[in-house]
Amino acid sequence: MGNLSDLKMFGRFIWGLRGFLKQTLTLEEAKAIIKKRMEEREANFLRLVRRGIFGYPKSPYLPLLKLARCEMGDIENMVRAKGLEGTLQALREAGVYITFEEFKGREPMVRNGKVFPIKAKDFDNPYLRCYYESTTGGTTGVGTRVEIDLDHHRSEAPFHMLGMSAHGLLGLPALIWWGIFPDNSGFHSLLLRTCYRSIPKKWFYPIISQDYRPPLKHRLATQYIILTGRLLGLPFPWPEPLSLDRSVVIARWAANTLKNHGGCLVSGHISMLLRISLSAQEEGLDLTGVSFLGGGEPPTPAKVREITRCGARYIPHYFFVETGVVGFSCANPVEVNDLHLFKDGLALIQYPRQVPGSQIIVDAFHFTALLPTAPKVVLNVESDDYGIVETRSCGCPFESFGYTEHIRRIHSFRKLTGEGVTLVGGEMVHILEEVLPIHFGGSPLDYQLTEEEDEWGFTRLNLIVSPKIKLREEKEVIDVVLEALKRSSVSADLARAIWSQAGSLRVKRMEPIWTDRGKLMPLHLSRSLGLKNSKGGE
Repeated sequence: MGNLSDLKMFGRFIWGLRGFLKQTLTLEEAKAIIKKRMEEREANFLRLVRRGIFGYPKSPYLPLLKLARCEMGDIENMVRAKGLEGTLQALREAGVYITFEEFKGREPMVRNGKVFPIKAKDFDNPYLRCYYESTTGGTTGVGTRVEIDLDHHRSEAPFHMLGMSAHGLLGLPALIWWGIFPDNSGFHSLLLRTCYRSIPKKWFYPIISQDYRPPLKHRLATQYIILTGRLLGLPFPWPEPLSLDRSVVIARWAANTLKNHGGCLVSGHISMLLRISLSAQEEGLDLTGVSFLGGGEPPTPAKVREITRCGARYIPHYFFVETGVVGFSCANPVEVNDLHLFKDGLALIQYPRQVPGSQIIVDAFHFTALLPTAPKVVLNVESDDYGIVETRSCGCPFESFGYTEHIRRIHSFRKLTGEGVTLVGGEMVHILEEVLPIHFGGSPLDYQLTEEEDEWGFTRLNLIVSPKIKLREEKEVIDVVLEALKRSSVSADLARAIWSQAGSLRVKRMEPIWTDRGKLMPLHLSRSLGLKNSKGGE
């Protein structure tokens, strides 16, 4: 994006920020908003399709709908006859869907032998008043730019506030351990909480300045938001760098806050929360009464078991930058990752798909955005996640608002995830198949990346190197991979900084793992991640 576009983007953001920060949201108002949106789900869907797709000649969905011989009137009739989810299922069967790679702009749409070139920005909401842009937290290729509107933050605040209320967290002192620009996670959390005046007391970000320095425009944006908030009387915390090996700082803060206030909330990626718990245990700190709110990676039993050993409870939530929050932990869960789907913001269907390079079939999640403030127009967009979706009565506060759909046992069938960042696709495949063979010899068949949990529950990324490749020392392989990530993109550099601190990368000398069909996948998905040779199940 050029300098002029930067000025326009930040100008729009500056113009809207003060008004955004002055507005407040009460719990009763949040409940009323959710009730109204639940009643208008189908109307909201039809409005978005009518305006954001049929009313937008450049929409990438139009060729798919044309191939399916589907007009706006057909969709309206289907909604009346089948309901929203039934309509989405029918559209998916007719070929109206977008794959994960297509949505990211990495592959053209291919339907019925016809090829439709697309870019990630083609899915931008054409009627969104964009205030600023960020890159997605994942490193699944070249960083995808996502326009985020302050109105969208406001539209998500009721979800967050209701979740805090359901778990008894409103009013508790809070600390966040999220990133700073270009990682949007920290400001997303801060601005959401500002809507209902639950501003964090402390904000740490997991990159040390000596290791990674954000571009100037992002540093200026950070300073402007914090200073504007303070000028308006909002006690915005200044983000402080905290390396992963200093998680004891947060453990001590939580223990002291617990002693003085009787409870507190710490929010961050699950691996960071795990580090806090381990630090607390090493210090002999009892964090009973502390709540950890986490996301970014699947909360596996091993991770949750270690997190809760310090006495804290773990509360998961599920979100995408492109769509916003998807779900929040049930207050009466059947298992730790039992989430309520916020169905007034997103519709979810499942559809069978084969995992690339295997015979495994999963019921992949397909999401459709329903709020007009969503950064992207999302219609049956396949995420690379799957899991169990069920309608169930649980008796928790979410149920009274019609949130009866539960999602649990969520896994990715494509990504490798560690320390809150993810890696897949072009960048890592390039490193495995080109960079490493150039440096160390051999061919792409001699290198592979897998993931597994160590004895503490941390996600480790194993760089598998064939024994026939001669190495002076294994550390050289890790150094080459980290340097390649640093040169690749801003998002990849973020992953490099985090993984380097966390020691996530390890070398294993063994022959790469081949699939049952005689294929070698550079990014091998282990069955330990919950994949089985059947639909959906774990």
